[in-house]
Amino acid sequence: MVLEKLNQAEIIDLLGSIYEHSPWVAKILFSQGITSQDNDVGFLAERMKRIVDTSSEEMKLNLLQAHPELAGKLAISGNLTKDSTAEQASAGLDQCSKEEFAEFSKLNFEYTKKFGHPFIIAVKGLTRSEILTSFKQRINNDSQMEFETALREVHKIALLRLKAL
Repeated sequence: MVLEKLNQAEIIDLLGSIYEHSPWVAKILFSQGITSQDNDVGFLAERMKRIVDTSSEEMKLNLLQAHPELAGKLAISGNLTKDSTAEQASAGLDQCSKEEFAEFSKLNFEYTKKFGHPFIIAVKGLTRSEILTSFKQRINNDSQMEFETALREVHKIALLRLKAL
């Protein structure tokens, strides 16, 4: 697909879900102009990352808050986005035992209460055990460190989604 030939609606349709429930990233990308360089995934990922990184703290927080909990209520009820469903299933989060679901539920509650956004990690290639270990470690971070860590994870997820396109 040649991105520079697409109109705004097509760009937003194609790239609007790269950052979870945040089509504003694709809108800004389009408003800045699409060139043939954007057909390179690495270049496009860096441009989109820069848009997020230069946005306000409020916009970044909204972006983090747009992500679902891992093995959370939306996953259980089947209300995740297609991308999030596939990502969580790839790590086996859709096959948690009752004990694992209870642990994820407890950690999700504590983490969101402490940081004001859900725990975010690029789950591709990770096991449930590795995700829980990271969850337990990161919940002890301070707010600024965790905000920055969560944003880095969001960027990893975005790159993986772009590569999948």
